Amino acid sequence: MSRRWIQNPNRCADEYLDGIEDFIEFARRHNSGATRIRCLCRMCNNTLWETIENVGFHLVRNGMIETYSIWNLHGEQLDHASSSNVTRMDNVKPIVDPHDQVMDIIQDAFPFASTNINHEGEDDVPTPIDSAEFEQYEKLLKNANQELYPGCESFSVLMAIVELMHGKIKYRMSNLCFDYFLGVFKRMLPTDNCFLKDHKHAQKVLNGLGLGYEKIHACKNNCILFYKEHETLDTCPICNESRFKMTSQNRTTKIPQKAMHYLPLKPRLQRLYMSTHSATEMRWHKEKRVDDDVMRRLVDREAWKEFDQTFPEFAADPQNVNRCLLKAAG
Repeated sequence: MSRRWIQNPNRCADEYLDGIEDFIEFARRHNSGATRIRCLCRMCNNTLWETIENVGFHLVRNGMIETYSIWNLHGEQLDHASSSNVTRMDNVKPIVDPHDQVMDIIQDAFPFASTNINHEGEDDVPTPIDSAEFEQYEKLLKNANQELYPGCESFSVLMAIVELMHGKIKYRMSNLCFDYFLGVFKRMLPTDNCFLKDHKHAQKVLNGLGLGYEKIHACKNNCILFYKEHETLDTCPICNESRFKMTSQNRTTKIPQKAMHYLPLKPRLQRLYMSTHSATEMRWHKEKRVDDDVMRRLVDREAWKEFDQTFPEFAADPQNVNRCLLKAAG
């Protein structure tokens, strides 16, 4: 079939919309049984997985990668002549195994699990492992291998938590609403299920993947954060407003009037570089970018180029984003 529609800049044109329908039909035919495929829109760039319906929506909204004319990552077979002209990716599978995806997440969060395994003929030096960190790894591994209920082959406990939390965030579901549906799902499942109890329990599990946050109390009138030198105070030193809400004297825990949720930047950047899946993308601006006179990304802007000329030693390091932020944090 002709694929000239990929080059059409008008994404509302009949030619372009018909081309998307042809691709969706092609994807369904070559990925039978798959719930998600690689999204080939310009934003996802064949690195993110979406449902086939969402891929179609992305292609209308963002446009397709113009250089991706042979759909080898979506099941199209390559002949010998054309394979040399296509950017290839190692170990690409047209059908996504959700269990493998969850295990990849765990390996990215705990790289020591793979680096400490000595292969035959290799003299690997074991990486020091913190006992608390290893205990967290074992818990996640147990949840990843534990069936949601006896005989369930589709979902493990960890897989269910990841999928449901992803949906909660994507569709902006409140904690109360989320807890309600968790209770309904738990009653629907067999009585001996291992389904998560509530949102708080799910958060505790995901914290082990490095996806947690710090809760910092704040003044009701936004004067200060009860942090560092103000951490032990019970009232704001500026407006004298109480740090905590008035509650029953029988209550053991105090409830702050206002709190800020802080996502620590340093560990998240470290995980981006520890992960085999995202480390290459973090170096893309240096190693894979097309350097011409066409502005496609922020890296093509004059401000970025001027910064590179001012600090050539810093710019020479493909991991400079990590270096810059770690220095600032340190």
